[in-house]
This record gives sequence, structure tokens and C-alpha cells, in this order.
Amino acid sequence: MNGTQTTAAPAAMAFQVLEAAHEVEAHLEKALGGVGLSLAKFGVLARLMEAGEPLPLGCLAERCSCVRSNMTQLVDRLEAERLVERVQVPNDRRSILATLTPAGRDLYEEARSALESADTELFASLGEVERAALKLLLQRLGKSG
Repeated sequence: MNGTQTTAAPAAMAFQVLEAAHEVEAHLEKALGGVGLSLAKFGVLARLMEAGEPLPLGCLAERCSCVRSNMTQLVDRLEAERLVERVQVPNDRRSILATLTPAGRDLYEEARSALESADTELFASLGEVERAALKLLLQRLGKSG
């Protein structure tokens, strides 16, 4: 050897995964930006659609994996855009629920379609076998923590 040692960067594979995840996130943010949403806002709309009913902000924060103060700000913005509204729980004046408006439902559907197109575009260069292998590897990686 010539006195210099070549070593791989610590956690090189993990950083490669993070870099790929950031690229995917940027691609999805761009797709959602085309309909006037961010990933965070879409996440709120999606959780409300999945629930099929109004949700308390704390529950919504938990389902979106964020702190309640962030959820309050997100709901504030979505409410200002008339995509979500706050409603009081009958018989409990302290509890506030978030619910989708008709405009919120419509925009969710438009955003979902944009994300489906972005997903197709992102993975177009992968064959069916490669996509299946990637899906399996990502599932295993997600369970390794």
C-alpha cells in the first residue's frame, strides 16, 4: 500500500438511502405543489379521508406523526384555504374536531391523482421484478429499526 488507506464512509448505505428518500420527497413535493399542497398538508387531508369522520386535533397529530402545535398550525392554514374546518363536539365545548370541506375532498382527489402520476414517473425506469424487490427491501428495512 502507498500509506493512504481508503475506507468507506461510516453508514454509507444509510446515507445513500436518505439521499434517495430526499429525491423522492422532492419529486412528490413538486407534484403536490402543482395542485397547491405540500406533503404535510396532503398528509392531513389523507388522514381525514381515511378516517371518514371528523378527528380531534390530537388524534390527527398522532396519525400524522407530528406534535400537536404543528398540527394546529397546519389546520390553521388548511382552514384559511377552506379545505378543512373546525367543529365543536356536541356536549363538550372544550373538544375541537377537524373535518374536510367539500373543497378539501376535491383537492385531496386531485392531489392523489398527481401523486399517482408522480409515482409512475419515479419508478418508470424499474421493471416489475425490480419494483417488487424494492418494495420487499423497503419493507424489511422499515422493520429493522
